[in-house]
Amino acid sequence: MSKKLRELQAKKAAAAKAKSESLQAAAGVLDKAGNEARDLNDTEKAEFGKYKGAADAKTDEIERIQAQIDVEQEMINAQAQANGVVIIAGNGTDMRVTENADEDPKRGFKMAGDYFKAVFDASQARQTGATIDQRLIGRNAATPTTFGNESAGADGGFLIPPAFAKDVFMLSMSENALLPYCDDVEIDGNAMSFPKDETTPWGTNGIRAYWQGEATAPAQTKLALGMNSLRLKKLMALVPVSDELLADASALNSYLPKKIGVSVQWKTNEAILFGLGGALPFGAFKSGAAITVAKDSGQSTGTLSATNLANMIARLPEGSFPNAVWIINNDVLPALFTLTLGNYPIYLPSGIKPGGIQESPYGTLLGRPIIVSQHAKSFSSAGDVNLVDLSYYQAITKAGGIEMATSMHLYFDADATAFRAVFRMDGQSKLSAAITPANGSNNLSPFVQLGAR
Repeated sequence: MSKKLRELQAKKAAAAKAKSESLQAAAGVLDKAGNEARDLNDTEKAEFGKYKGAADAKTDEIERIQAQIDVEQEMINAQAQANGVVIIAGNGTDMRVTENADEDPKRGFKMAGDYFKAVFDASQARQTGATIDQRLIGRNAATPTTFGNESAGADGGFLIPPAFAKDVFMLSMSENALLPYCDDVEIDGNAMSFPKDETTPWGTNGIRAYWQGEATAPAQTKLALGMNSLRLKKLMALVPVSDELLADASALNSYLPKKIGVSVQWKTNEAILFGLGGALPFGAFKSGAAITVAKDSGQSTGTLSATNLANMIARLPEGSFPNAVWIINNDVLPALFTLTLGNYPIYLPSGIKPGGIQESPYGTLLGRPIIVSQHAKSFSSAGDVNLVDLSYYQAITKAGGIEMATSMHLYFDADATAFRAVFRMDGQSKLSAAITPANGSNNLSPFVQLGAR
C-alpha cells in the first residue's frame, strides 16, 4: 500500500469518527426533549442544527476522500498489473498475488525433460501456427525477435531455465571433477589478474629478514611480485537432438544433462592438467613447475614400488601433502594392493577406513585420497601416477556456471533441435618454475608425476 493511500484512509477514518460524534451529539439533543415530552426550544434547535450540519459536512468530506482513494487504488492496480502483480485491498491490508513462474528457477517446468518436450512442441507450433507454451516465452526467456533468423545460434530459441542449467553444472563438477580442488574465483567480467610472489625465505630476492646489530643501519629489501593474467576461455557443447527423442521427456531428463555434464567435466579436467594455453587454459603439468620423479635404480619394467610413491611425496612443498590427491590410471589399482611398508599396507580401499567411501570411492594411498581417471596415462608409462596440490592452480570461471540455450532453427531441415552449453574458464599454475630447496638437490613442486618404469 502506498503512503498516500494510507494517509487518505486515515483521513477518511477521522472524518467518519467526527461524523459519528456529531450525530451522537444531535441525537442527545433530541433525546433530552423527547424524554421531557416537549418540543425543542430555540437554543436546542440551534444546537441540533449545528451538530446535524457538521455531520452532513463530514459526509461530503468522506465522499471526496473515498473518490481519491478509488483513484489511487486504481492507479496502483494498473501499475501492479503492468508488472505482473495483482493487489487486493481490504481493511487496510493488501494481499499481493504474483505470477511466480519468473521467480521459479525451473520457470514452471517440473523437470528438464518437461522443458525439452515444450521446446519440441514449440518447433511444431512454428509450422502449424499453434500457441507456444507460455512458460517458454515468459519475461525471462530468450524470446525471439524474429522466428526466421537462422544466422545466430540462439536466435529463435529459448534460454534453458537456470535450475536445469545448474543441474548440468553441478553434475559436471561432481565426483572426479578437479576444478573444486583448484583456487577458483568466479568473476562477472572476462579477465582477472592475480599478483604472485614466488620468492622463498631462503632465496636471494624478495622480502627478507636480517639480524640487526646494535646502532647499524637496517638492510633494505624489495618486493618481487609477478602477475598471473587470466582471460576466460570458452568451452562449448552443441547437441542436435532429433524431434523424436525430444518427444520423450523422461528419456531426455536422464540422458541429455548427464551427457553434457560428463563432457564438460572431462574437458575441464584435461585442461587443468594438460592444457596447452592459447585458446585453452594452461595445464599444471605443462607449466615449468611440474616435475617427474624417476623410477628406482634397477627397478623392473612394469612395476610400482612403495619407494616410488614415497619419493613423490618427498618432492611436495611444505604444507602441500594435506591438500594433495593422487590421480592414477585404473590399471594402477592392481599394483596398489600388493604394496606394503613393513607389515602394513599403504593402500586402503574404501570400506576399510571408516568413512572412506565418503572421502574417496577408491580409498586412500598413504593417507591421501585417490582419483581414478583416464587423464592419467597407462600403467608404467610416465604420468600413470600423479600427486597434485591443486591449490597452487589458479582458475577463474564465469559467475553462474554453465549457460544453456536452445535453437529450433539451426537444424530445422533435419527435424532436430540444437541444445548449446557454454562454460567459460581459464587457469594456470601459480608457480612458473619448480621450487629450489634451501638444502638438497631435488626441486619441489605441487605437481608431481611418476616417470616411466
